[in-house]
Amino acid sequence: MHKIKVDLKERCYDIVIGKGIVSGVKPDPSVFRPYVSGRKCLVVTDSNVKGLLGARLLKILGAAGADAELAVFKAGEGSKNIGTYESLLRKACKLGLDRSSVIVALGGGVVGDVAGFVAATYMRGIDFIQVPTTLLAMVDSSVGGKTGIDLPEGKNLVGAFWQPRLVIIDPAVLKTLPKREIRCGLAEVVKYGVIMDDKFFSFLEKNLCKIKNLETVTYGKIISRCCELKAEVVCKDERETTGLRAILNYGHSFGHAVETVTGYGKYAHGEAVSIGMCIAANFAVLNHKFAPSMAERQLNLLKALGLPTILDRGIKPAQIYGAMFKDKKTEKGKLRLVLPSRIGKVSLVKDADGESVLEAIRSVV
Repeated sequence: MHKIKVDLKERCYDIVIGKGIVSGVKPDPSVFRPYVSGRKCLVVTDSNVKGLLGARLLKILGAAGADAELAVFKAGEGSKNIGTYESLLRKACKLGLDRSSVIVALGGGVVGDVAGFVAATYMRGIDFIQVPTTLLAMVDSSVGGKTGIDLPEGKNLVGAFWQPRLVIIDPAVLKTLPKREIRCGLAEVVKYGVIMDDKFFSFLEKNLCKIKNLETVTYGKIISRCCELKAEVVCKDERETTGLRAILNYGHSFGHAVETVTGYGKYAHGEAVSIGMCIAANFAVLNHKFAPSMAERQLNLLKALGLPTILDRGIKPAQIYGAMFKDKKTEKGKLRLVLPSRIGKVSLVKDADGESVLEAIRSVV
């Protein structure tokens, strides 16, 4: 078992990483006990995860002294909406949750975002625990306190910063995932190498076989390093006030626009981010900020991991460009882009040239 501390003073919490901590034959409820004993818990999950881990987590929480109930919504980004949010709030009311109660998010990024937003707003904020079940959620979305829902106009336009009290990560759960889910998480993994850690990027390049074979020890190292890097950024810029945390959005401005234009169905989040990173790298090359050889390294790694690097036919660059202005990361009507300067280092550009942006989008069509 490995612990990483997210040191946010009074909002400090641990990320606990351990094989079998949730999925094992004899899971240990003691990890949960200090946070749930004697309290009502609403476990929020989706239709995919319910059958795999729903009953198991209820049993673990019960053994830890909690009075736990389950709330389930349909799996997929399409459920990350106001309707799901309202139904979960009303479920919390029906079950009599109060300010001492706990929301537990069991699932991927969609579950974590929605459940966290419920926790952030129910009775003006109650505790919540993240139990991520996808690689993407384990390495990224479960850490840092960003919660929210989508609107038809764009992703994550409604939300709140609300830190969890605890994050529990069981790498063994990855064995239950479809290959597409693993690939989506790997897009975020590559992101961390590009924005912060060239040695980690090289580690990924050198361990492709182990990554493809879902080698548990390798994934334990990957998850731990990504969590360490994200915790480092979040502790320095929890609410994106200094601009540092914006580097975590590398590839996301383009990726979110791709998701919006295609109706949140054609591409999974990680797939859209992969394409978004390619656009960002190409934009940086076009503007002489990033060496073509480094852009090629990123492209080759994404391809080797089975991630998409070009848009399907029929998607118009102008639509992607237009959707970017509805992203919450725009500032005073101007695009803010995270661009690589080398593997392991990025910078924030606050007024990107529109024609260059369009040209970069066209490069992946």
